[in-house]
Amino acid sequence: MTALSPSSPAATLAADTSRRDSNGLRAVLAILDSWQLSASQASTLLGAKERTYYHWRKQVSGGGQLSAPLPRDTLERLSYLLGIWKALHILLPDEAAAGAWVRRANTAPGFGGNTALARMLAGNVADLAFVRNYLDGQRGH
Repeated sequence: MTALSPSSPAATLAADTSRRDSNGLRAVLAILDSWQLSASQASTLLGAKERTYYHWRKQVSGGGQLSAPLPRDTLERLSYLLGIWKALHILLPDEAAAGAWVRRANTAPGFGGNTALARMLAGNVADLAFVRNYLDGQRGH
C-alpha cells in the first residue's frame, strides 16, 4: 500500500475529515463537561467504551486532532448532542437553566417522569433523537 502524498486529494480529504471530527468531538466534550457528566455517562452518550472516550479526549485536548475518523454512529451522536444543546440554548438561554433541564424530571410523553439525561443514557441513538425531536417541537420546528 502506498502512502498518500500530503498534497493529494485523498490526503486533503482525510485531513479535512480529521479536523471536522476533532472539532465536533471537542464541542460535544465541552457540552458534556458543562452538564457535569461522569466519564461513564459521557462515553455512553458517545456510544464508546470508557477507554476510547479517554483516548479521544486526550487526542483533541489543547486543539489536537484525532488520529482516525470517528465511527459513523459516533458522528450521528455528536450531531444529536449538538442539536440538543442548540435547542436548549434557544429555549433556555441561561447556561445554568439549560444544563439543569437535562437533569429535571419530565412528565411529557416519552420521558415517563424521568429526566432527559436518563432517556439519553439508555444508550441508543434513537433516545438522543427523541430528546432532540422533543426540544425541536418545543421551539416550533
